[in-house]
Amino acid sequence: MRTLYTFFRSSTSYRLRIALALKGLDWEPRFVSLPNMAHRTPDYMALNPQGLVPALVEDGKVFAQSLAVLEYLDETHPEPPLLPGDASGRAYVRGLAQVIGCDIHPLNNVRVLKYLKARWQLSDDDASEWYRHWIAEGFRSFEETLAASGLSGSCCLGDTVTIADICLVPQVANARRFLCDLAAFPLSVAIADRAAALPAFEAAHPSLQADAF
Repeated sequence: MRTLYTFFRSSTSYRLRIALALKGLDWEPRFVSLPNMAHRTPDYMALNPQGLVPALVEDGKVFAQSLAVLEYLDETHPEPPLLPGDASGRAYVRGLAQVIGCDIHPLNNVRVLKYLKARWQLSDDDASEWYRHWIAEGFRSFEETLAASGLSGSCCLGDTVTIADICLVPQVANARRFLCDLAAFPLSVAIADRAAALPAFEAAHPSLQADAF
């Protein structure tokens, strides 16, 4: 049995829940409350010294960082594949995934927003402005990359779900939770909405997790 240390509202945990569902892999949840700082307890830090969620435990080994874990799952459980069979396709979807995983998410992570408020006394409105600015910057890049490539179909690359779609759906959900205006990114939003309606994506939705509140 594999174990996923997860928090329902964590977009990185959401990514792994989607991937596990797509691949039909059973997993046992261990809920880590970020508001209660459960990810910084000695027990959890001993498991995952990064002190972040998600963490996947499989065959007694701990795997962290969601983009790395997505590729681990794809290599060890290759059906259905989350990466294209050709090198250029793999580079393309990895690039899209990293727009979200490296350019958007780190700047808008809860711990960053908390630091901005605590260290620089940003108001809630200021923090929201920060969030929306980086959402707009990141989604502009994502949208223009999709449009310029001409490679999208129902998904980011043709009609097959890849890690790009797995990263996109949680980020769109987060942007909507923070009331971001996504009207300028119709291609990205349409792809995300189609993917979100797939059974594996629906099963992974934050609202359906046992720790949701």
